[in-house]
Amino acid sequence: MLRRLRPVMAAAAAWLLLTTSLAPHPEAQVEVRGPVQITAGAPAEIRQWTPLLEGMLRGGELRRRPPRPDRVMSVRSHDRADQYHRGVRVFGGDVVLQMESAQVLSIFGTLHRGVDLDTAPVIDEAGALAAVERRGAEPHLDAPELVVLPRDAGAYLLAWRIRATLPGDIRQFFVDARTGAVLLDFSDVKSQVPIIGTGTGVLGDQKKLSVRRAVNGQYVAEDGRRPPTLRTYDMQGNITRTVDFLSGRVNLNPATELAADADNNWTDVMAVDAHVYSGWTYDFLFKRFNRRGLDNGDVRIVSLVHPARREDFSTPLGSQWPLFFANAAYFGSGVVAYGVGLPPGVTAGGRTWDYMSGALDIVAHELAHGVTDYTSDLIYLNEPGALNEAFSDIVGTSVEFFYQPAGTGPLRADYLLGEDVVRPNGIRSMADPGMFGHPDHYAIRYTGTADNGGVHINSGIANHAFYLAIEGGTNRTSGMAVLGVGGVNRQQIENVFYRAFTELLPSSATFSIARAATIQAARDLYGVNSSPERAVTEAWTAVGVH
Repeated sequence: MLRRLRPVMAAAAAWLLLTTSLAPHPEAQVEVRGPVQITAGAPAEIRQWTPLLEGMLRGGELRRRPPRPDRVMSVRSHDRADQYHRGVRVFGGDVVLQMESAQVLSIFGTLHRGVDLDTAPVIDEAGALAAVERRGAEPHLDAPELVVLPRDAGAYLLAWRIRATLPGDIRQFFVDARTGAVLLDFSDVKSQVPIIGTGTGVLGDQKKLSVRRAVNGQYVAEDGRRPPTLRTYDMQGNITRTVDFLSGRVNLNPATELAADADNNWTDVMAVDAHVYSGWTYDFLFKRFNRRGLDNGDVRIVSLVHPARREDFSTPLGSQWPLFFANAAYFGSGVVAYGVGLPPGVTAGGRTWDYMSGALDIVAHELAHGVTDYTSDLIYLNEPGALNEAFSDIVGTSVEFFYQPAGTGPLRADYLLGEDVVRPNGIRSMADPGMFGHPDHYAIRYTGTADNGGVHINSGIANHAFYLAIEGGTNRTSGMAVLGVGGVNRQQIENVFYRAFTELLPSSATFSIARAATIQAARDLYGVNSSPERAVTEAWTAVGVH
């Protein structure tokens, strides 16, 4: 990744003291226009380049980065300096000196001579960002950087450098600072070899997945196209190994335990969906909220598939670890384990349970727990715990609507949770929590101690408020009607709940605090008396939260 550089003038002066110990060569470089390659290893070659480098340092055309120690040869260091023209960095213009004590051992780099360019942009940052967005790309949070862009035949143009995301790629864009045209763009994804595989999901649908080719020739489920470490491990039904890892007793070995496929046409449906949907969730968080993964810093995402064997469901191990079957769970630090479902002919709650990674909303739900861990950190008990679960359901449903067409049936977006793999109807309903015996109103909330004080049961109250704020309707318990913002404005309510739950809620938030925080978020984002504020206020009132 390219990084923005800061001038280090004091350090440049220190570097100059080292280079001035080299005697200038009478045959110093003749002025030329265009790129000049430096490959100096012999003392005579090093002396030849000294006058040029000294002059550029004094004039501010070279600015030194902090030196980096050589981790292989501890007595050496590597000093890098970047070229600037009238205070603007020349893209690709830099030199690196290998040093030992006060002696320069080598100089390598590219400098651009004869740059004559006005560095006052005509197009501002906003105009440059708009040019990238017209390409269908989502700019990253880093501000655009003004650079001098070398072109062919010794030409130089002033350009804005912008890092942005396209589906399946992250690219560097260079926008002409005079005309707004895109001069250059290229992929900024670094991996051994960018490889896209194909695979079949739990529901028989075909997907593309980002993988890596291992040294043994197999393809492994490690995503090299997204910023975080995103891996899917095949636990091969070994409950003991799975528990040992989740308990911190052992580490997994990427060389031997990553989900793998011989020909890159993946048939492990559980691994395919866990891997693909994890990537989709990361993309959603970035595209919708400009969030870089769970911690906003691209922390790892680890998926565990096949943590058990279905046939072990009726064994003592199955009784001890039911969450490895009809469940999925977030274990902290970006780790999610997906249950394998129930054996054929076995039901729970009158429903069949398939591989849990096969539901996009379940995958996104579990990863959203990670977002909560790194933000409000809602205590997983009683009302804060119910809000924790509700936020995960909200994210899971939002991801469904982002990627899938609205409707009923497999691979369609709706307000049921987990319906693609828990059949019929899934495990919860935002539109009608009572379908599963869950409260849709605060007056009938669960107040017992089971389910950590009703963290899943009472999530229906906040879930229903979210639903009503978008779709509108009447709460069955209160009889109160809500005028939602409508499905076309879904993103407004998603933004409101995301802002409130990640930025405003304390860890011990109650439903009442959540009401106040989401109303405040609506005002922050869309103004007092806006449609989102009205819809959110009416929705909470309808579900009995005051």
